[in-house]
Amino acid sequence: MALVLLPQSLAYAEIAGVPPHVGLFAAALPPLLAAPFVSSPYLQTGPVALTALLTFGALSGLESTGTASYIELAALLALIVGVVRAILGLARLGIVAYLMSQPVLTGFTASAAILIVASQVPSMFDVDPDAAGVLERALWVLARPDRWDVTAIVLSVTTVAVVLGARRVHRLFPGVLLAVVATVLWSEATNYNGSVVGDLPGGFISLSLDLPYSQVPSLTVAGIVIALVGFAEPASIARTFATQDRMRWSANREFLGQGVANIASGISGGFPVGGSFSRSSLNRFAGARTQWSGAITGAFVLAAIPLSATLKSLPTAVLGAIVLTAAYRLVDFGAMLTIARGSRLQGLVVFGTFAATLLFAPNVERGVIAGVALAVAVHLIRELRVDHTHEVDHDTLVLRPRGVIWFVTAPQLEARFIAARAEHPQLQNLRIDFANVGRVDYGGAATLAELVDDAVAAGLTVDIVNIEPHAKRAVAAHLGGRHGVPTLAELADDERHQWRLRRKPRSL
Repeated sequence: MALVLLPQSLAYAEIAGVPPHVGLFAAALPPLLAAPFVSSPYLQTGPVALTALLTFGALSGLESTGTASYIELAALLALIVGVVRAILGLARLGIVAYLMSQPVLTGFTASAAILIVASQVPSMFDVDPDAAGVLERALWVLARPDRWDVTAIVLSVTTVAVVLGARRVHRLFPGVLLAVVATVLWSEATNYNGSVVGDLPGGFISLSLDLPYSQVPSLTVAGIVIALVGFAEPASIARTFATQDRMRWSANREFLGQGVANIASGISGGFPVGGSFSRSSLNRFAGARTQWSGAITGAFVLAAIPLSATLKSLPTAVLGAIVLTAAYRLVDFGAMLTIARGSRLQGLVVFGTFAATLLFAPNVERGVIAGVALAVAVHLIRELRVDHTHEVDHDTLVLRPRGVIWFVTAPQLEARFIAARAEHPQLQNLRIDFANVGRVDYGGAATLAELVDDAVAAGLTVDIVNIEPHAKRAVAAHLGGRHGVPTLAELADDERHQWRLRRKPRSL
């Protein structure tokens, strides 16, 4: 696992906008120190493409990438992310891992993957574009084939072929390692004059809390977004594996483990980290049984850092190709179309999030916020209306509401009844079928009670059918003791799913 993580950490550091060796720092202590706290035995923590992109989006507008100030901000951001996740875990608020809707995550992940691939285009073609913005830089390079470096392109294509081909040979075949070792040896032997990783400091990790804390206010929102959005990937991985292996899994413990990992990355000079789907899958397939597999991975990377100088001749085109092979599978247009076919409103959310993330790049966290706002708006649109169907069954008007009956939607039900009553004045019975009602709140029940009172006063016999306990209590709060509806005190003994309400005859 460490031999896969080493080159990936260098590549993801490039996405985050920090020097490659910072990726090694983020790959050493975080998985090592997080091991006692994590819940999943398979989850491999460290630099990941999505979190690296979020880091770049949060910091690129504050400092120039690669500078000492930028590196300090990256470490501070990791510390903020770690504290937020640790607090959520300790407060047992792991439920927030389930609050990010699937359409938002699907749209964001697809657009983020496109941005990740686009960010590596200059490296894979070995061109320094004269443009700003992730997509703009990629398009600038692709539009100028005369600037392309043929050797870099060959290296990129070869690396992609080796990595993807290795997966076909066997899932444990170290294609990434093979590509890195081979290209380093080739680069040294041929004195390759293209862009390379360059000097790596080697040595050992130094721990420090001397960070620019005055920048905390400007990084807090981004830190919270990364803490939540970046947790979606490891949470999904861990839940999937726990289900398949019939094991327990705790979102609270995982939040705590990921929090410790990011705090460790912050104090060791790294950047925000997360759980890797590809490395976690490989770890499980390789035979991991406990969370200490992550600790061993981190310890191996920690031991290898003093030897990292041997990678100075690694072409950056190879790193770009490694990122490409990891990110392209995240672009799942099929899943986006499936969501859109199932629900037009949710399709608006998934494609709206996708477009917003691309539009706001590199500030991709704004795309997430826009997606969440869309999801909330769609939910409100659906909550602000309740579908009603009505039909005439002999001398009975049948109303079938579907959805949630609350103080906003209940008047719609009342208006439908009044209109239907005007169309069929001869009808003597009203049936309200609650079979498709999800919830009835206090305000909605008040309006419903008025409707029933008016209908009974007009001489109609009202049947409320398929009424469940949650709806019984709300309706009984307003009609209890009238028209034959039991009071709240009598509900416990009432096992009926149908109430017949009618006006009592006047006594002579």
